[in-house]
Amino acid sequence: MAKHAGVTCWQVRQIWQAADLKPHRLRTFKISNDPNFAEKVCDVVGLYMNPPDNALVLSVDEKTQIQALDRTQPKLQLRPGQVERHTHDYKRHGTTSLYAAFNILTGKVIGRITQRHRAKEFLDFLRQIDRETPKALDLHLILDNSSTHKTPEVKAWLAKHDRFKLHFTPTSASWLNAVEGWFGQLERRALYRGIFTSVSELKSAIKKYIKVHNEKLAKPFRWHKSAESIMTSVARAKLSLIDNKSAN
Repeated sequence: MAKHAGVTCWQVRQIWQAADLKPHRLRTFKISNDPNFAEKVCDVVGLYMNPPDNALVLSVDEKTQIQALDRTQPKLQLRPGQVERHTHDYKRHGTTSLYAAFNILTGKVIGRITQRHRAKEFLDFLRQIDRETPKALDLHLILDNSSTHKTPEVKAWLAKHDRFKLHFTPTSASWLNAVEGWFGQLERRALYRGIFTSVSELKSAIKKYIKVHNEKLAKPFRWHKSAESIMTSVARAKLSLIDNKSAN
């Protein structure tokens, strides 16, 4: 850039800093094309910001293909003047999947570990939620649009358990599901640095983290961004896309 513009590197840095430009940074995005985007956003955000009385709001999703990874050499432990180190390569010892229901009122999680993530496993998880929640309360479940959530078997079961109310996020809008944040915590705190020589070790680590989270870390979920502000941000992003296409 400095050579092309005929200025010094210091001048380029000063211009970037003054304009708050950070070309080294990159973020990903995808704007939902769901025709019912606005309706679904209002529905989900309404549950977060004004949950119904005599009900639980549960953010539900599955984290699939969690890998049991073992490093090729023993890691070097943290010590004064040296960060913890491990090899960049690893050995795979299988995978597992996790269903989780995040209670926005308490922050606690109901979890179920499975080897597969079909409608059958999802139905088993619904039965677990039914067993582990107070029978007198309605259950509002926030879900994504996976086909496993909408099979005839699932619909037939839900028809017989009318305290379950399903609310679907827009397509390409997983960020709207609160449990995704909890999955990120699980990844950072229990999986990223873990060494697992078997799937059973991985399952034990996940179960241990859920137990510790529910006993010591759980706290009520707070959503601050209104549906109107989300719609405004999306509209602005769409205009930016149109402007970029026009410029090109």
